[in-house]
Amino acid sequence: MPKTVQDQCDDTCNGTSNIDVLKDQLINDHTVNGLAEVFKALGDPTRLKIIHTLLNKELCVQDIVQILGMGQSAVSHQLRYLRNLRIVKRRKVGKTVYYSLDDEHIEQIFVQMLQHVKHN
Repeated sequence: MPKTVQDQCDDTCNGTSNIDVLKDQLINDHTVNGLAEVFKALGDPTRLKIIHTLLNKELCVQDIVQILGMGQSAVSHQLRYLRNLRIVKRRKVGKTVYYSLDDEHIEQIFVQMLQHVKHN
């Protein structure tokens, strides 16, 4: 498709030297795919409820099931998905598995976006 006048930059653009610098700083495909997977995980309401539930306290699967009012199989499936992306981590004590957020980065992302959504 041929470029139109509107598609071309004029003299007020940043210029090619800045474009080259920005291209060199672009994140690699592996990193951007990982980031996209995390955002995809955060795009699901059930997973967001699980993250919110784990914000302040480590919980066992049964507690999460009761809080969310869902089946154990469905909650376990979502927890496994979140664990594979290192959003949550687990700790096993006997037959009981406890889940918590993997690190403070997840908490910060969630809290920041929650504040953004609630902001008028």
